[in-house]
Amino acid sequence: MHDGSMRDLSDLHRPDAPASTAATSSALRALPPVHRLVDGDGARALLAEFPRPAVLGAIRAHLAAVRRQLRDGAAAAIPAFDEPAFFAIVRADLDRRRLAGLRRVVNATGIVLHTNLGRAPLAAEAVDAVAEAARGYANLEYDLESGRRGARDGAVEELLRELTGAEAALVVNNNAAAVLLALSGLAAGGEVVVSRGELVEIGGSFRIPDIVRQGGARLVEVGTTNKTRLADYEAAITADTRVLLKVHQSNYRIVGFTGAVPAEALAALVRNHDGAPAVVEDLGSGTLVDLRRFGLPYEPTVGDRLAAGIDLVTFSGDKLLGGPQAGVIVGCRDLVDRLRRHPLLRALRVDKMTLAALAATLRLHLDPERLVRAVPVLRMLAQDEAALRARAVRLRDETAAAAPGLAAHLRLDEGVSYAGGGSLPGTEIATVLIALSPPDGLSVDEIARRLRTSEPAVVGRIEAGCLLLDMRTVADDEVPEIARALAAAVVTAP
Repeated sequence: MHDGSMRDLSDLHRPDAPASTAATSSALRALPPVHRLVDGDGARALLAEFPRPAVLGAIRAHLAAVRRQLRDGAAAAIPAFDEPAFFAIVRADLDRRRLAGLRRVVNATGIVLHTNLGRAPLAAEAVDAVAEAARGYANLEYDLESGRRGARDGAVEELLRELTGAEAALVVNNNAAAVLLALSGLAAGGEVVVSRGELVEIGGSFRIPDIVRQGGARLVEVGTTNKTRLADYEAAITADTRVLLKVHQSNYRIVGFTGAVPAEALAALVRNHDGAPAVVEDLGSGTLVDLRRFGLPYEPTVGDRLAAGIDLVTFSGDKLLGGPQAGVIVGCRDLVDRLRRHPLLRALRVDKMTLAALAATLRLHLDPERLVRAVPVLRMLAQDEAALRARAVRLRDETAAAAPGLAAHLRLDEGVSYAGGGSLPGTEIATVLIALSPPDGLSVDEIARRLRTSEPAVVGRIEAGCLLLDMRTVADDEVPEIARALAAAVVTAP
């Protein structure tokens, strides 16, 4: 708890000469006891802001650190204990601890689905649904009509069926869990056939070969890294084949002399086999709308894949869908029912707040006219250059008004944003930036650090010695907050 806050304790006792045993003992005796510090003005001011156990703990810890320094001979020459300086250090530690953990962040990176910043921000309707579910009881597994136990994700399943055309649907805690459950429930003890070009690693620990093994199945690789043909799949199918698995490549791409088998071709292939294996596709981000309407590249929708004959499709709730972290499985009823009965499901199920947010987000997808305005991810991806430029001009002007000396260091620039989160890999989206060149005496790294530690935290990106703030991922009501943070970052001491 103290590694980051001990740096100033030596200021309380600066040695002017080598320490002596007598001086050390005298300095130790001069230290005030904890009870006197707690009864003083310094502690009373802290107790007005922080819980008493936290204040007591910080006082004891920092007083113990001073004693250790004295015993180590680091500060025996100081004549008196500096109480105001001591409490300043205690306050800094308490402030640091208060800010630890989850905090609100203004995302000015231009990466819409920034994994490290929590991916998709929720629509207002989803936030309201979470609050409603959290503040009291809810009919999570209770049928209000019959008064009997109901299905945990019944309402969400109904929405997913309507939006995708699936026979059935199931929700788990993320897409990795959805893939694991699908393989465990359908392929354990058998074989899973995967193209070598789709044996990807996502997020550092999600590796397709490992997931297949964890699901109790044997991996059968087909094709080559860059080319896989339908005949490769056909030759691999045996009596032990349980699943043909298609995997979204996320941020991994092979370009040039490449080839992959379309989903509909795999679906047609298995229809010609007795005891046909299931065709399962990990669609990754997953989208329910055609992104070409926003000027973005085509990304297969979940409905497209089911219409092509894929038996089960898995996808994320917190990416292009724009909802909470969740993994969604849609497809044939008999296969979904098998997964619903699998004992692993209980370990992967989601809580009432996730289901509330997901249901609210799915309801917005039923209203195409309202969808883009209401779902933040889609709104950010769909913004045109005029809206981005107007926001950039406003931020530049408000920052210059708050810190006139910064005006010469701010400029509007053009750049690119990214969908992020493995979505739309390689797609650059034109954007408008505010570029800040650091004033004399400040480095761009120091300005970025001060913004990250402001309230709220502001995170941009650094390129070519400038701090870039991308307007695509900044909301209109965040502009004044960024302006204040920028002004404070260049006028306050480190």
